[in-house]
Amino acid sequence: MFAFLRKLLNLNNTSSAPLLTEQDTMKKFLVAGLGNIGPKYHNTRHNIGFKMLDFLAEENNLSWETAKLGDVTIHKKKGRSFLLLKPSTFMNLSGKAVQYWLDKEKIPLENLLVVTDDLNLPFGSIRLKTKGSDGGHNGLKDIQHTLQTTKYARFRFGISDAFSKGRQVDYVLGEWTPEEEAKLGERLEKGARLIESFGLAGVNNTMNTFNGT
Repeated sequence: MFAFLRKLLNLNNTSSAPLLTEQDTMKKFLVAGLGNIGPKYHNTRHNIGFKMLDFLAEENNLSWETAKLGDVTIHKKKGRSFLLLKPSTFMNLSGKAVQYWLDKEKIPLENLLVVTDDLNLPFGSIRLKTKGSDGGHNGLKDIQHTLQTTKYARFRFGISDAFSKGRQVDYVLGEWTPEEEAKLGERLEKGARLIESFGLAGVNNTMNTFNGT
């Protein structure tokens, strides 16, 4: 699989040819998980976007490849192709990577799903929305600035707001508590199914099935 992806991505080639070759672009989806690069951020709350995609990739024995502006891999399921992207830009420059891969793969905006953390939701809550504000999240803020729209799907994973006044940064960049870790696996599995449902069943059916669970 690793050799196949390396050949597919052809990392030394600057060609703009897309990785996904389906003629029907509605079968192609870009799933961008937001996070910060580097080992020290690996298990932090703010990196749930990366962690969610890592879970989905590991579950399907997929290998990541370093490509332009991020690490990528391709998950295929029931005739759909999900290009999973972990941007290698800083969090507040995530829009650059998202725009690049949308353009390169000719993926329509309605087939974009951004996975991010949300302080306003209880831990482990999952919620899919088709549009909305950035909610103070720098990654979403840059994506909306770059795409010039708020009308794209985002999958918000609740990390709760259990921090004292003035400690928000420490909290989101902090690691999960043992109690959260114990529950995280089941919530990641639920989130992985939401991502697949987004492509297989459509956004409205997915919201009806998963929001609030």
